[in-house]
Amino acid sequence: MGEAKRRKETGAPPPRQAQSKKPLVIVVSVLVLAAIVIGAFFLTAAPTPSSDELPVAAPNAEAFPAGLDQYGVSVGAAEAPVVVREFADYQCPACGLFASASKRLKQEYVEAGKVRFVYFDLPLQQHQNAFPAAQAARCAGDQGAYWEMHERLYGSQTEWSGSNDPVATFTRYGKDLGLEERRFRRCMTTELHREAVEASRRVAMQLQVTSTPTVLVDNIRLTRPGWGQLSAIVERELSSAGK
Repeated sequence: MGEAKRRKETGAPPPRQAQSKKPLVIVVSVLVLAAIVIGAFFLTAAPTPSSDELPVAAPNAEAFPAGLDQYGVSVGAAEAPVVVREFADYQCPACGLFASASKRLKQEYVEAGKVRFVYFDLPLQQHQNAFPAAQAARCAGDQGAYWEMHERLYGSQTEWSGSNDPVATFTRYGKDLGLEERRFRRCMTTELHREAVEASRRVAMQLQVTSTPTVLVDNIRLTRPGWGQLSAIVERELSSAGK
């Protein structure tokens, strides 16, 4: 007996159609996209330099011990009126997001002589390739390409984070950057810069910095690391310095 005929003779209601989950999926996707857009806005939107929302130095806060900068990697004029320091882990996703802000900082403020930028390695133990990545940047620095490797590492973070052979991956990056391959690989395999990375990590421990990225503008710690807050505080500090 056909289904339509059976319903007609027995009076049975038609079978219920399974409800499509498609509208729910669409709603969830829209909400996730909205959250990403809102998050990006708060990280990039620049408050006014005089905004009460901007963090300030703690009462009676001492200046950052500038002698420790030797353990990081610096770029910019030594006499720049403002110094921005970042403690970061190359495998940290949040550090990867901040990388675009630090790149823009170098382009707009460091190259103009207004800011000096210091990057401190703070590879976290839970990230298996963070330490080799920090060494890769310093090995590239031996051939004058520290910041080029720095940007490549953050730009390709998802590719190498789970690699079982990070040295091979980083060597390929070095080759792409025009580095001498044998010299770079030797630097990596002998861990030539292990002590330098360890020294940078000890600075973070000395200053009780435990999370990444931790970003300081002079002695003011960003509460929302991103271009918006970073640029606003830099402008405020430059204004205070009469620059």
